[in-house]
Amino acid sequence: MGVVAGIERHQKLAQIEQLRSKVRRLEQKPGIGAELATHEALGGVVQLRAGGTYAADSLSLAMLLLAGPSAAGEWTAVVGVEDFGVEAAAEAGVDLERTILVPRPKDSWLEATAALVDVTTLVLVRPTGRVTPGVAEKIGARLRTRGAALVALGEWPRADVRLRATEPRWVGLGNGDGHLRARRMVVEAVRGTAPPRRTALWFPAEDGGLRRVLEPVADPSTGSGHRLSDLRKQESA
Repeated sequence: MGVVAGIERHQKLAQIEQLRSKVRRLEQKPGIGAELATHEALGGVVQLRAGGTYAADSLSLAMLLLAGPSAAGEWTAVVGVEDFGVEAAAEAGVDLERTILVPRPKDSWLEATAALVDVTTLVLVRPTGRVTPGVAEKIGARLRTRGAALVALGEWPRADVRLRATEPRWVGLGNGDGHLRARRMVVEAVRGTAPPRRTALWFPAEDGGLRRVLEPVADPSTGSGHRLSDLRKQESA
């Protein structure tokens, strides 16, 4: 066998093994309601689940949701997010080697999303038009069948959980002669009619990373605070 023929044979065998690996991943996808890896910074606030839909009001928050499964070794996808910053995503914990990017699907965003639900564990999508309840239900049925989850950047009808970043506050400027060092924000998650769950994050922290703020988070409806241990107890209840 010649050198060229040997190389071609090796490449074909590698392609076959890649296809087999993809089939094995599809067969091993979690069942409906199974817990998916969730970024530790969101612990006690939200738990990603197979078949679930999540609506986030900011790209940084959507990246955090994406980072959980991605950092755990799952394949993820991003559809219709032209301003998706790969450096920021990597800092949040997203594995770019296992992330499929479709930045400009135009009118085919729905078809692209449905196709990627079949082969990934979590899809982040920014719809290019209004999402009707009927469309949302079709995608939801596909998610439940495939054991995947969806994060919508913006509104999504009947989302299981809606998350928003509130009370953003940058520190470091002082009287105007300093520079921005870190941003504190509160993440609020609402499921149905249940009271919102909240936690505060440094995102980014002074070192450029991400960490939770170790202090009580005020509940705007009561004025009381919830400590991180209380939030974790609520999530496990």
